[in-house]
Amino acid sequence: MADAIIKQLQSLFVESLHIEVPSAETDLIETGLLDSLQMVELLLQLEQRFCFKIKIDEVDLDNLRTLSRIAELLDAHGAATGKPKSSARAASPADRNLHRDTEAAHE
Repeated sequence: MADAIIKQLQSLFVESLHIEVPSAETDLIETGLLDSLQMVELLLQLEQRFCFKIKIDEVDLDNLRTLSRIAELLDAHGAATGKPKSSARAASPADRNLHRDTEAAHE
């Protein structure tokens, strides 16, 4: 699964950020491949392509240093893979509880 996500991330970097990442283990921050604006764009692209949303206060730069770490983060959070997604975000546990509670109220 991680290999498939890494390939999708490589495409994301080329298509959206115009960055060729030499390997899945290249440190994107230490090498200067990603600056602060590109980091914001990366987060936006992760939301759009993988239905993955992360709160700014939960951002851990260590999880975004390499393609491998980003893939692990996406996999750990059950982010959607496959074709690029719309800007819809994945449902949070609170969203799922609200949906369940709403359905129960209508029964």
